[in-house]
Amino acid sequence: MDDQKDKKQNQENINSEAKPETTDFMKETIKQRPLNRKKLLRRTIITASMAVIFGLIACVTFLLLEPVISNRLYPEEEPQTVVFVEETREDEILPEDMLTEDRLADEAESSPEPTAPAALEDSQIEQVLSEMELGVEDYLSLSGAVRDVAKTAENSMVKVVGITSDRDWFNNEYQNEDIVSGVVVADNGREILILANLKNIKGAELLEIVFINGDTYVAEIKQEDRNTGLGILSIVKAKMAPATIDVAKPVSMGTSSNVNLPGNPVIAIGSPMGVENSISIGVVTSSGNAVHLPDATYKWIGTDIYGSTSASGILINLRGQLIGIIDMTYNDGDMKNLISGIGISELKKLVECLSNDKAIAYLGVYGMDVPVDAHEQMQVPLGAYIYETVVDSPAMESGVQSGDVITKIGQTEITSYQELVNALYQLRPDAQVTVTLMRQGPDGYTEMEVNVTLK
Repeated sequence: MDDQKDKKQNQENINSEAKPETTDFMKETIKQRPLNRKKLLRRTIITASMAVIFGLIACVTFLLLEPVISNRLYPEEEPQTVVFVEETREDEILPEDMLTEDRLADEAESSPEPTAPAALEDSQIEQVLSEMELGVEDYLSLSGAVRDVAKTAENSMVKVVGITSDRDWFNNEYQNEDIVSGVVVADNGREILILANLKNIKGAELLEIVFINGDTYVAEIKQEDRNTGLGILSIVKAKMAPATIDVAKPVSMGTSSNVNLPGNPVIAIGSPMGVENSISIGVVTSSGNAVHLPDATYKWIGTDIYGSTSASGILINLRGQLIGIIDMTYNDGDMKNLISGIGISELKKLVECLSNDKAIAYLGVYGMDVPVDAHEQMQVPLGAYIYETVVDSPAMESGVQSGDVITKIGQTEITSYQELVNALYQLRPDAQVTVTLMRQGPDGYTEMEVNVTLK
């Protein structure tokens, strides 16, 4: 029995050894990290912000370096300084230039030739002149010659269009156009410079220039004078067609300082009738009056040409030379339709400064020369006599008064009002200068100095 138990136990041991051993393994499952939307949004915003900042830095760098690089690779031509030639005595046919009988007689007396042939020659000339009859063909020839002069000068004329945008009651956008005539006065090598009266196109959002050949270009205001309203408009030549540059020739400058100007023929071109490209012919009736403005005095030229109260353009002589800028502002009430203008001789220095992009310094005084009699008999000092100061002007703020005589501004001696005007052309706005003046008191004139900050 014991043997059977032992066999059974052995058999169980053998079975237990033969039975394979089972082992349990852990199965690991890797799960995706849950999406953090806030963190993703924050990273997206940071990335976009960095991109914007990088773009801005790139743009700023390009804007700053592009002109430098362009100027190095393609150096831009510096504009030439505009200078108008100094005026000389105009070669007009004046009474003193005509051949008179007295002059012929003097020449005949000084000539070794017998006087009989000279007398015979004079009589022959008189006979020819007395027998000469002018007909319609002669009139047409003369008028044609005048027309040719005007047409040649018209090549320098342009139409200046001031454009402003507005909206009507129904919120529809429309454009307003104000038109004045301008004239090409200079070519500085880089720009075409146009002189125009900007009073009627104040506040224009866009300025367009239409040349005689119909080409249109956008212009910019280079510089403007607050007194006269005149301004210089510029167009970069690189943006213009060569054909237009060839047409846009500067006008020939004349003079308005001729004392014998009244009675001479004059031609008004531009818009003397209020319509572009109109031409009117007449005679200068007056040039003795003056236009008094702060820090300036200009010659006023009146004509017998009947035109529009909104006329603009220029006055030229029979040589096609510019002698005046049409400006109807200064006409009296009983002659508001007669074409008039400001003489070019007094404007040349102003136009020269504006063409060279030089702002005009403002003092704010009305003045005149000290008359010789007042200087000799009343001991009034020579200088610029001030008879009015503009309210809130630099002159008034510094203490300049009516009746003062300015004798020096800065380091420039002043002996006339025009010298004061010329001195201001040499100064810049915001410049601080010392003005020396003579002021009348109980014991006569006393010298004093005031510090002025120009505007």
